[in-house]
This record gives sequence, structure tokens and C-alpha cells, in this order.
Amino acid sequence: MAETTETLEDRLSRIHRALGDGHLDAVDAVLADLEPAEIALLLESLPPAARIRLWQRVPGEVDGEVLLHVHDEVRSTLLEYMDHEEIVAAAAGMDTADLADIFEDLPQQVAEDMLRSMDALQRERLEETLSFEEDSAGRLMRTDTITVRSDVSLETVCRFLRWKESIPDNTHLLMVVDRDGLFQGTLPVARLISHPPEMAVADLMDHEVDSIRVDMKSRDVATLFQTHDLVSAPVVDESGLLLGRIVIDDIVDVIREDSEQALMNMAGLDEEEDLFAPVLPSAKRRAVWLGINLITAFLAAWVIGRFEDALDQIVALAVLMPIVASMGGIAGSQTLTLAIRGLALSQISSTNSAWLLRKEVGIAILNGVLWALIVAVLALLWFKSLSIGVIIGAALVINMLAAGIAGIIIPLLLKRAGIDPALSGSVILTTVTDVVGFMSFLGLATYFLL
Repeated sequence: MAETTETLEDRLSRIHRALGDGHLDAVDAVLADLEPAEIALLLESLPPAARIRLWQRVPGEVDGEVLLHVHDEVRSTLLEYMDHEEIVAAAAGMDTADLADIFEDLPQQVAEDMLRSMDALQRERLEETLSFEEDSAGRLMRTDTITVRSDVSLETVCRFLRWKESIPDNTHLLMVVDRDGLFQGTLPVARLISHPPEMAVADLMDHEVDSIRVDMKSRDVATLFQTHDLVSAPVVDESGLLLGRIVIDDIVDVIREDSEQALMNMAGLDEEEDLFAPVLPSAKRRAVWLGINLITAFLAAWVIGRFEDALDQIVALAVLMPIVASMGGIAGSQTLTLAIRGLALSQISSTNSAWLLRKEVGIAILNGVLWALIVAVLALLWFKSLSIGVIIGAALVINMLAAGIAGIIIPLLLKRAGIDPALSGSVILTTVTDVVGFMSFLGLATYFLL
């Protein structure tokens, strides 16, 4: 592949110009210099019509890899424009884990034909992989694992590898098993080639190796790879039987997907949403959370309406009221973001959540008092009223304290209820800070000024 310093924006511009001018040779030239993952990113960055035209120019030998890298929604669109034979050919070269990722998106007839074209072992492996939960180690693992016995010599292992003629990608460890297939340890390839051939595998293998249960959540697998600096790891069942392996390439994908999911969920969106999807389906998806937000906005408006008399008599209240809600919202979102990140990294548990709550309360009080003094002075200078300055300062402290507490408690409660905190935490937090902010400011003003 030719080295290039072009940015994605540069490539997009070239693709747009070439497609628009009908210069398909130029399109082919751009694609020839790209990896499948880069082609996938380009496809996701194009409107539907241009996307399909580009997809038709993608070389057939990389179709399968490109399909693996695009988001689910984009993949479904691309599959609609592929012939039956093209889909089968694209999936033919995939390993079991990769095929399982797209198998459920395939048209039913194509899936059935693909199963019939497989040999018994391939079909069994695919069906076994599909039987695992989607976000589990079983879906991530590869079954192309090279296994050896501990009682054989290094020379025997080398002869075995030469007989195979090729080894799977990212194989820097050989898995050591007993006669029953139970996992015993690993033999680094570096040791295999750097020690005398008469030595036994048992003399060089690592016995203390992190193995991964097949039902472990993919997010937990990613955390294990990160904390233990793993490049690959064996996957075993509850009895210790070796089932496959997970390599760092697969974990990078998990980390990227989790990051995208957290970012999109904070806006109430699906992480698989296509940026260039048609207007109607995109509008439908977003309408749900806009409706939820409207309900919470009406709740805040109802609170304001309860103090209509105070607002009619003291215009300054209407002017200053948004400040209290806004400051509380920002303070709460800072705490909420840190809490969601802590939960995602498994840093928050029942043993330290109380300490974290006390910390956030302390931060809220300090920041609340600091900014309450500043806002109170500004309000005093603006409206020449000491009472209004004191009231908005007090309301600010109250709301920032409520925001700090809510920023910790809301994600903890949502996680306990089995709801993704990133998906709905910000909506609930906004409701809390708006309601508490308006209630405290207008309530104090009504009590002391009217």
C-alpha cells in the first residue's frame, strides 16, 4: 500500500469530485491505497447515493473486511445492494468470530445457503459462537488457536508448525492443554525459537496465565487487557476447557465501540446511528428523547408558574432565574460525567460510593459559596438590592449542592436498575437542577420579599 499523508477530508473531497465527474478510475486509485477500515470510514462519511456508488467500486476481495468495520445500520444498507453470490463470497473468508458479527444481518436465504455450504466443523463453530451472548467473550474469541501438549519437545512443536505451513495472525503464544483439552498455560513463540529443541514444553511454558471465562462481559475483558497489558488471552469454559483466544485487535474494537456508545447515549442516540441516514428514521429516533425532554421542561415550567405573583412584582427574579438553573446544570454535568466514567471503568462500587458522595458534596459547597458570593455582589450592583443578592446566592448554593449529590446518586441508581446511566442520566439531572434551582430561588424570594 502506498504511503499517504492525506486526511479523511482530503480523501472525501477527491472521492466526491471523482464520483461527480464520473471519473471512476480516480475512485479506484483512491481505494487501492486504503485499508478496509479506511474504506469503511469513507463509506460512513458519504450521503446514501454517493455511498452506494463508492461501494460498487470497492474490490470484491476486501468486501468482507469492509463490512466488518462499518456500523450495523450502514452494513444493512450495503447488503441490500449486494447480490446473493457477492454476499456469500464476501463472508467466505471470514473467521468464525467475524462471521458471527454480521451473520444476523444477512438475508435469511443467504444465511441458510451459507450454512449449507460450510463443512460440519465450520457450522458447529459458528452455531456455538452465535449461542453466546452478544457482549460476551464468547462472541469476541477466535477459534483458530494452536494448541500443544506440555510433555512434547520444542522440536516436535516446530515440526508441527512447519507441517501446518502457516499460523493464524497475532499468534505470539501457543496454548498448552492436556489430553482432555483443559487449559494448562502458554508457550511464547519467542521461547520456542530461542531455546534448544530437545527441551520440553513443560520446562518453558507459563503456568500462571490470565484466562478468560467465555461468559465474561466484553467490557470486562477490555478492562482485563488494559490492566494486565495483554496482547492475547485464552478463553475457557466453566470447567477450564480451552475454547479459543482473544487478541488485542478485537479489544481495540470493543474500546472504540464503548466510547462511541457512551458519547451517543449522552445525547439519547443509538451508537449505530448513521450520520447520513434518511430524514424520517433519524427524526423518529430523536423524537423520543425530545419528547421526554419536553415533559421535564413542562415540569420546570410548572414550578415557575407556581410563583407567578412573585415574578409579576419583582422583574429582577425573571432576569436572574436562569443563572441559578444554569450553574447547577453545569456543576451536575461535571459530576455526572465523572461518575459515568468511573462506572464504565469499574472504579465505583458500594465500598467507595459514600466517600465519593461526601467528596462531591464538599466540592459543591466550596464552589457554591465562591460563585454565590460573586453572583450576589453582581446582583447587588445591578439591581441595587441586598435582599435579591443574598437570595440568589443562597439559591445558588442549594442548587449546586443538589447537583453534586444528584450527579453521583442518579448514575448509581440507574445502573442498579439495569439502565445505562449515559442514556438517561443527563435528562434526569437537568430536571433535578432546573426544578431545585427555580424552586429554591423563587421560593426564597416569595418568602422573604413578598
